[in-house]
Amino acid sequence: MDVVISSGHGKYVRGASGYIDEVDEARKVVEMVAQHLRKLGVGVTTFHDDVSTTQDDNLARIVDFHNAQDRDLDISVHFNAYVETEKPMGCEVLYVSEYDLAEDLSEAIAAAGGFINRGAKERDDLYFLNNTEEPAILIETCFVDSLADTNLYAKHFSGICHAIAKTVAGPAFESPDRQVSVLFMGPCSWFGGPEDTGVAPDEGLAFFDEYDDAPHLFLHDQPEGTTGLARRLDPTVHYVACRWDYDVTPKDMLADPDNRALVRSPKTGKEFLAWPADWGPHEDTRRAADLSPGLLTALGIDTDDEVEVIYPARRE
Repeated sequence: MDVVISSGHGKYVRGASGYIDEVDEARKVVEMVAQHLRKLGVGVTTFHDDVSTTQDDNLARIVDFHNAQDRDLDISVHFNAYVETEKPMGCEVLYVSEYDLAEDLSEAIAAAGGFINRGAKERDDLYFLNNTEEPAILIETCFVDSLADTNLYAKHFSGICHAIAKTVAGPAFESPDRQVSVLFMGPCSWFGGPEDTGVAPDEGLAFFDEYDDAPHLFLHDQPEGTTGLARRLDPTVHYVACRWDYDVTPKDMLADPDNRALVRSPKTGKEFLAWPADWGPHEDTRRAADLSPGLLTALGIDTDDEVEVIYPARRE
């Protein structure tokens, strides 16, 4: 599957502006969604218009770029506007022929961002939707002049982009000859090692029973006063725990040292490979992953900062 995704309007043909600027934010969404799509195995080309000085030129330039590419889907990213308000307004996705995708995308964006779901809206009066030669959708991420929307957007930016990518990539999951990585996205914390008093001294791990199962993960000596492997984890080693679905990623796959996860921080842009070490964190924490202290430090982040975990790892 190949996608072309562009930001609405342009550097010199500005869109809506309120609490945030449409052009600036649409560009951020495009690039983050593209990153997620590539990690899902989707081919992506992005475009931003830095040349046009009139609306007509801007629309034609964007559509011409899309039509010059080999792709299966065209996406345009916009932000809505109405009147300045503190109230929530919501997200919607516009379409001519792609109702199902538009409906799924609007629902996914709303869920990820906490927005009102305005749903799929059929529009036959938009240049982009009428003139791109492949199936196309136009995303209205939220309202730039809604304080509630823009606060939610800032808080859940990464999750919104991940939701867009996962929904768009949906058809790719159906290909039996394509290995699709499992993704986790959200806040993180740290766990394991002698200093982790949040686990019992005798607490074990989900898919390792003894030191010899994974010596690369553990301290050579058992920490004093402990017997469990959780406290024996070497905090300087890069390891990760997520709520793995063992039907998708069985324990023996997770325990294989040749299969590592790619852990990335959207905040710092840093990413590192890490070994799966356990199942967690508990759903009640609303966190997506627990990392080793060393990995948390290497990423340059703190507890409750967001991370992306892709397993098994894929590098672009």
